[in-house]
Amino acid sequence: MAAKLILFPVPIGDGPIDTALPPYNREMLNTCRHFIVEDIRTARRNLKRMGYEAEIDDTTFFELNEHTPETDIAHYLDPIAQGSNVGLMSEAGLPCIADPGSLITSMAHRQGIEILPLVGPSSIFLALMASGFNGQNFAFNGYPPIDTNKLTASLKSLETRIYRDSQTQIFIEAPYRNDKLLALLASRLMPTTRICVACDLTLPTQYIRTRMARLWLTEPPQLHKRPAIFLLYK
Repeated sequence: MAAKLILFPVPIGDGPIDTALPPYNREMLNTCRHFIVEDIRTARRNLKRMGYEAEIDDTTFFELNEHTPETDIAHYLDPIAQGSNVGLMSEAGLPCIADPGSLITSMAHRQGIEILPLVGPSSIFLALMASGFNGQNFAFNGYPPIDTNKLTASLKSLETRIYRDSQTQIFIEAPYRNDKLLALLASRLMPTTRICVACDLTLPTQYIRTRMARLWLTEPPQLHKRPAIFLLYK
């Protein structure tokens, strides 16, 4: 059987692995001795949690993150040509979704390498599922601008798409800026535009709530340094 690039989801919380990943993922994990990861230290810890049975010190890691020059990744898929599977992992959630893994999958397509995506959790899609918003027409917008004026202009553009196209708008923020972002959303959007906040997904402290913008101005949740997804809809 030809070697593959295998896309491994990583749990987004510290709960039991069996609630986040199917047993087949562990089976495929143990066919790999080469992994492309965002951070080697985190990847080593996640592999142990996910049931990796080989010696970590005998495992090869290639690092891929925002600091990795594209010229450095050219050899990352070489083990596949030599008959060995290569695993691609994100820090949390699904690889290639809001992380740089798409550089690797694009390279695999160009080289004619088979790609095997595995089932696992995504905070983006879990939040969309629970929001009550349109799941047939949506856009993930990554991180919003930090500058307040640029952020306000961006929010108005997103709000236009919500009402014109019935399109759910999804984005994330650095956890330490969550509270400021929610306050800006509540004050700058139209009062009846709905905001869903999905925080600590899959954890015991999980919080998911959808309310009109004006209602978030009173008694907002404490989101500081908690991973959160923000969704907007009419």
